[in-house]
Amino acid sequence: MDNQTIATVAKPGQEAQGVNQITTLKGGKFLTFLMANEKYGLEILKVREIIGMMDVTTVPTIPTFIRGVINLRGKIIPVVDLRLKFGMEAKEDTERTCIIVVHLARTAQEMTMGIIVDEVSDVLDIDQGQIEPPPVFGENIRTDFILGMGKVDQKVVTMLDIDRVLSEPERAFVESCRENTGNRKSIHERKEERQGVSETKQSLEGANLNRERGKL
Repeated sequence: MDNQTIATVAKPGQEAQGVNQITTLKGGKFLTFLMANEKYGLEILKVREIIGMMDVTTVPTIPTFIRGVINLRGKIIPVVDLRLKFGMEAKEDTERTCIIVVHLARTAQEMTMGIIVDEVSDVLDIDQGQIEPPPVFGENIRTDFILGMGKVDQKVVTMLDIDRVLSEPERAFVESCRENTGNRKSIHERKEERQGVSETKQSLEGANLNRERGKL
């Protein structure tokens, strides 16, 4: 069960204009991480796993905040640099840089995605009474991806709705990167298979020729 319930649903067209939905968080467990010395949180149920930095394959002509794709145990997963997505300054990866693999289920089309963060912090149990509504900055500034502001130990944790961090067009673009990369990989694999069949055929023909020569 999710940690949130929708109290008021945005009117048609509001989401595209960046107007917040009003959500009430029940509280629960949140994975927290750091970016630019600020702490953020994700609902723990959205997190699939946490991995260290690994080789990321770049994809041409994509937005800069999409780092590329990774091959995680045979599955192609798109990776988003959350710093760049939030308009922060780019930073070199360190030994603390991590990829958080999350599950997106905002629409009928579910997706697994990796987000690059500076450092994973800890898992916090945040009660409903510790959560304040997200700030409002006007209709032209998107804050619909902020679930709320958690107050923990005199500090503020920005609690993200990971399903809404990407807009629908951005999400579709990220998904297309995964599909296109997967298709290219399949084509390459099929080419290797054809090459292997050709080599096997040549070996068999060579063996048959040697046997025929042995009979002469």
